[in-house]
Amino acid sequence: MKPVIAVLAGDGIGPEVVGAAVSVLKACLPVTVREGLVGGAAIDATGDPLPRETLDVCLQANAVLLGPLGAPEALLQRLRRALSLHATLRPARYLGLPTPLRDGLARHADLLVVRDVPGAPEAGEPWGATSTEAVNIWRLSADQVRRVAHVAFQQARRRRRKLTSVDKAGLLETSRLWRAVVSEVAREYTDVELEHRPLEGVGFEILCAPHHFDVIVTENLFGEILADQAAAVAGSIGLLASACLGSGPPGLYQPVHGPAGDLAGRGVANPTGAILAVALLIEHALGQPELARAIEASVAAALREVRTPDIGGSAGTEELTAAVLRHLSWSRWSQSQEEDEGSVAEWGV
Repeated sequence: MKPVIAVLAGDGIGPEVVGAAVSVLKACLPVTVREGLVGGAAIDATGDPLPRETLDVCLQANAVLLGPLGAPEALLQRLRRALSLHATLRPARYLGLPTPLRDGLARHADLLVVRDVPGAPEAGEPWGATSTEAVNIWRLSADQVRRVAHVAFQQARRRRRKLTSVDKAGLLETSRLWRAVVSEVAREYTDVELEHRPLEGVGFEILCAPHHFDVIVTENLFGEILADQAAAVAGSIGLLASACLGSGPPGLYQPVHGPAGDLAGRGVANPTGAILAVALLIEHALGQPELARAIEASVAAALREVRTPDIGGSAGTEELTAAVLRHLSWSRWSQSQEEDEGSVAEWGV
């Protein structure tokens, strides 16, 4: 039976970039796509940015592909809670584009930031504000830390087997609990090298020596900061994607960028983040990491030839998507040729 993918296009350029991503997904695998309304379109139709009908579509799917949202934080929290998600993955790697870093530093960078979801300071209760005072509670449980730590160790085991745990254990009670529980979980992953690092040092080193990192795991707020810093190795936060995972399906996959309403309908939006979200979906929800690597390689190859205006080019959304599909087709043809010759093949271009 074909896997079911819930597609929520989102706001602004969402329908354009998500449409491009779905075309790549369908070129890779047979899937059943079920669409749902979210954000502004859902408010216009139902008065609710996340209607019950959309949640039902998501809960019955193998994965959810989400576009950018106009008011993301509260809506994303609501969607993540409904799907029981607890760990966000934000990969960042060099894509061959100009970056603010020295070329030699960025070129070998390939890192993954894993952060806790339920422990966000904005999710803690009680919270509130007056004109003279504001309160947010940062609440963290050992079970939360344990869940996200297992995700991070498992990801490190699939990569270069190095995990950096980031905290502020010298200052925060939440970080002291974090460090203790991560150290406890590490006993189950003796094949993964674990180091504990303070937030400030890691934030500095991501910009000075990003290739030193493999997987970084940290609390929600720290992870959001570090993941945005890590975007420097790609050249733009608008090129990146994220996956939000729980104990089972469906996970949530989306580009990191916002809706860019001023670009909507002009056909020039960069679909890279949404296409890389499909690569994450194919790897984590559909269990095909080699195909995910093929998509990533095809994106990098396409960006060497075709660029949208946001990254210094003049191509449109459709042109960049067509280039990705062309490279993906060549990559898959090359794979099948090698299999016919009886060799062990790897994806790539």
